[in-house]
Amino acid sequence: MSQSRSSQTPQIKSRIGAILRATSGNFLEQFDFFLFGFYAQAIAKAFFPSENETAALLNAFGVFWLGALMRPVGAIVLGAYIDRIGRRQGLIVTLSIMAVGTVVIAFCPTYATIGVAAPIIVLIARLLQGFSAGVELGGVSVYLAEIATPGNRGFYTSFQSASQQVAIFVASILGYILSQSMPAATVAAWGWRIPFFVGCLIIPVIFFLRRTLEETPAFLAMKRHPSASEVFASAMANWRIVILGMMIAVLTTTTFYFVTVYTPTFGKTVLKLSTQDALLVTLLVAVTNFIWNPVGGAVSDRLGRKPVLLAIAGLSFVTAYPALHWLVSAPSFGKLLTVEMMFSFYFGVYSGAMLGCLVEIVPAHVRTTCFSLAFALAAGLFGTFTPFVSTWLIDRTGDKASPCYWLMFGAALGIIATLTVYRGGQTIEQRETVAA
Repeated sequence: MSQSRSSQTPQIKSRIGAILRATSGNFLEQFDFFLFGFYAQAIAKAFFPSENETAALLNAFGVFWLGALMRPVGAIVLGAYIDRIGRRQGLIVTLSIMAVGTVVIAFCPTYATIGVAAPIIVLIARLLQGFSAGVELGGVSVYLAEIATPGNRGFYTSFQSASQQVAIFVASILGYILSQSMPAATVAAWGWRIPFFVGCLIIPVIFFLRRTLEETPAFLAMKRHPSASEVFASAMANWRIVILGMMIAVLTTTTFYFVTVYTPTFGKTVLKLSTQDALLVTLLVAVTNFIWNPVGGAVSDRLGRKPVLLAIAGLSFVTAYPALHWLVSAPSFGKLLTVEMMFSFYFGVYSGAMLGCLVEIVPAHVRTTCFSLAFALAAGLFGTFTPFVSTWLIDRTGDKASPCYWLMFGAALGIIATLTVYRGGQTIEQRETVAA
């Protein structure tokens, strides 16, 4: 018995280490994404000056979204590279590109200093980050799925998303410390750059962790790795699975960007709460997101992906408007925290199940490309568009609860796609395999 235990211990430790090394790049990506959203007002003033505050904010969120539009491009180009070369080398490349974007945003001079070149440089940096992020999440998810123990794929892949919550937690703490130690005017003028500088300092540590990654047994066991052209062709041939995967992932991305990236702006500019209150809520959301992701993955391993996805999407669709209407009718810290905790539960449990679902429905030989493309489309066309859409809806309708319609739209897509994918109790891939 003692020999069995001692032989299993190294495997358990190595898997825990592999999870930490693989997800470290997620930290940098989400750390930077969150900071861009939280300091959107300061960034808008620094790089996109306008007499109209809403217009400046929309410009900043527009650049945030344009960067996300590069995700599908990165998913196809870098996804094909990872499916051909390997998971380990691909994840090192994506981290390198992401790091460049982070450094550029941290050190870019303001519009007042270099004029129109400033927003152009920031846009290029966001495009690089979007290009990298297009495959980062997919590459990490596939890596975790391929090292998972039998029957625990959902639990393992959930740590891709859970790891991002650590970044939001750290970024929220930094933001809270800044807001407490500096006048608001100083933070808006230059203090907002400090967390970005911290991100630059973290980069070498993450590189060290990524370089110690081992290739997955599943990839090494493949007798033949497809060429880039074969990966592209196969990805296009499986366009239906990619689109359905995108639809399933939309609720994850829209809810995530609402409760993390947009919440600080929503709390400060719309609900008129203090910066400290908005940051504290976001910090607590990061903690609960981290908890609910593995729970969702583990529950879906036991009950199946379909019931978990349908239950959460249905709850989100039904409760989004009542919850936000109740919040905006008389805003308070307690109400914002309550509503955000509800959405955090929806996001975490749904995301944990969704990641396992997405890995399972895409073809194995182009797993990284198809997974990344589906998720990149969901994030680029819908998720990262959430702050922009929410700001626009409130401005146009005058209804502070109107962002709920965007969340309800994501829930509706999730319900439709889940019912289609799991029609007859089998996934599309399983049905097509039987038919063949």
